[in-house]
Amino acid sequence: MESRDEVMEVDSLEKGLLLTSTAEEIEANDETILYAASFQEMEENFVKYQTAQWVLYSLLLVLAWGIGLFMLLYIPVRRFILRKDIRSRKLFLTPNAIVYKVTRPVPFPCFGVLQKEKHVLLRSVADVVIEQGYLQSLFGVYSLRIENVGVRRPPSDDVKIQGIANPNAFRKAVMMRVSNMRNEIFSRQASALEDIPHMMVSPSKPLRHDSTPSGEVLLLQKLEEVGSSVKRMQTLFEEQQSQITESID
Repeated sequence: MESRDEVMEVDSLEKGLLLTSTAEEIEANDETILYAASFQEMEENFVKYQTAQWVLYSLLLVLAWGIGLFMLLYIPVRRFILRKDIRSRKLFLTPNAIVYKVTRPVPFPCFGVLQKEKHVLLRSVADVVIEQGYLQSLFGVYSLRIENVGVRRPPSDDVKIQGIANPNAFRKAVMMRVSNMRNEIFSRQASALEDIPHMMVSPSKPLRHDSTPSGEVLLLQKLEEVGSSVKRMQTLFEEQQSQITESID
């Protein structure tokens, strides 16, 4: 019989091979993986949780219309679909987006599979929420919900993913990348605003001290407005940075 260390070594080797194959798949599409989430560790818990939920619904429908009896007979097929589903899930963080891919069989597997691929741009991500209901807590299953910025939409429009192994690590990676992107955008905007006075004032034509034409007065007013705008943007950015830091911690 194999020792425990050998079994752990084989498991780590298999996980490494899986991550290598998925990384090659993403890089083939000219995308770089910053973080790859895992679902394999939560397969058993996820299947048990979904099965328990299915049994509860079945019992309620047995008492209501009797349809739940057929649902109870469908449990083996349901568990087969759930295992195929979670084994096919891939969740990646790229420099510009969150990529989620899944291939699940249809309710009757003999009729084929359904493929789903979702790309969420990081610039539209407001927050990554980790949720866990009462039944999920019994089986140690977490749900990950990606909220979008802008006008608030109903939670049903957000991307929701169940069964991720380490949701806190994935959330931290996403929020850090979003923070870095906002830093880069602010730096570009600040540098562009700083270049405006140099573009508007020509060094070959110095201002005269004896007279101040109306055009030069307007130019000075514009420069003061630009300076105040930069200060307001810097204040807002510092407030957003403090909020993001608190949410990550």
